[in-house]
Amino acid sequence: MRITIVVDNTADAGSALATEHGFSLWIETAGLRILFDTGQGSALVPNAAALGVDLGATEHLVLSHGHYDHTGAVPAALAAAPGAHVWAHPAVHLERYSVRDGAAEPIHPPRPVIRLLDSLPRDRMHWVTAPCLLAPGCGISGPVPRVTAFEDVGGPYFLDTPGRRPDPIDDDLALWFATPSGLVICCGCAHAGVVNTLGHIAKTSGITRVHALIGGFHLVHADATRIGRTLDALRKYAPDLIVPCHCTGSAAMDALQSAFGTRMIAGGAGHTFTF
Repeated sequence: MRITIVVDNTADAGSALATEHGFSLWIETAGLRILFDTGQGSALVPNAAALGVDLGATEHLVLSHGHYDHTGAVPAALAAAPGAHVWAHPAVHLERYSVRDGAAEPIHPPRPVIRLLDSLPRDRMHWVTAPCLLAPGCGISGPVPRVTAFEDVGGPYFLDTPGRRPDPIDDDLALWFATPSGLVICCGCAHAGVVNTLGHIAKTSGITRVHALIGGFHLVHADATRIGRTLDALRKYAPDLIVPCHCTGSAAMDALQSAFGTRMIAGGAGHTFTF
């Protein structure tokens, strides 16, 4: 299988690829072509073209959760691949806000994205409320139970502008693949907690060996205690490769580098991994 980071906050120095606060992966495996998230909107199409990614070949579009920086280019993706199947949790519909110092910033998907999803035929729009398989050895986590005491959603996220109704981000989903070397797990933001996510996928897939973990881990606002406990848990899984992207944060990236050495490779648009 081959995974390409199409959209991320960063790209290598000198790269002509567009960057934005967002995330998208292109995944090719066992005859499947999967687009995992789409970024905010402006980077997906030009980056895909520059990387030789044929968005028109997309068979499955999987949305990790209902935030603008993962869903903004859904219309462009589906314009390129109008027959693609779409997978998302129903809570992608919710209005959501980041509320800091009394100021509310909308972070939900653009309304045209929601209207487009709701207009799709029922046999192509799959609302994910439990673990499911896209194909043998390729699954979507479904909602991730919150088990650990040290993980939270990673920010001041609410379902209302005054900030009275905390958003549990129940729609947070991850994508996993079974390989001969173990699980390859893709996270959008891991708002459910990256450790919770790994534990849930190991339990539901029946595979405990983690080969690779790639995506946003949403540790950008995490304190040293949470980062340390996350590292302790990740060491027990002993992944061969960790690729933190997007919302992981520089402090967590530095800690991951110190803990895992050459097994940690910082993400960035244009990076490709073969498993």
